[in-house]
Amino acid sequence: MTETTLSHPGNREPTVFTQEQLGWVPWLEPFPADQLTERHWAGLVDASRAKSPYFLLLARDPDVLQARTKTDKDIFYNTSNGLLRAERELAATATSRSNGCIFCASVHSRFATQYSKRGTDVQRLLDEGVEVDIDSRWNAIIEASVTLTATPLAFGDEQIKALRTAGLDDLEIVDVINGAAFFNWANRLMLSLGEPSPPSET
Repeated sequence: MTETTLSHPGNREPTVFTQEQLGWVPWLEPFPADQLTERHWAGLVDASRAKSPYFLLLARDPDVLQARTKTDKDIFYNTSNGLLRAERELAATATSRSNGCIFCASVHSRFATQYSKRGTDVQRLLDEGVEVDIDSRWNAIIEASVTLTATPLAFGDEQIKALRTAGLDDLEIVDVINGAAFFNWANRLMLSLGEPSPPSET
């Protein structure tokens, strides 16, 4: 497939972290929605994702997309055990804030607010950055996520001890690690494939 590089000179790319619903525009041509095959639909997992230019771009490799999406869903939606959904979303938000991914931070901060009902605290993370002081439990989740994001090998006993002291058990700690690790990768993918756009362009 011939690569077509796209540019969006009229896009007013957001520069402030927000809980608003932002848009996203790709730098490469997404896979045409009218050419999706059964394999592509299986890769998308959720049919509604065919409306997203990001997922249509990833649908160029539907098998990898399917593995990526199933991993994502297992980390964030399989909440019968382990960490509360709100705190999984907090880990994703902290990672995205640290990496500078305004789009991902907007998505996951909204989820963190929805499930925690602590929108003011979530907004403080966006406004003040990852050094924000909220409470011992959220601070430990944020600090662990950021350490894993910045230098994975630096994550270790100190972060585990802080998480345990804050009251997290083994399964909850694994969920923090999974949420941060997944978005450490996902942020870089999204940042390298396109740019956010204002809410009016979603």
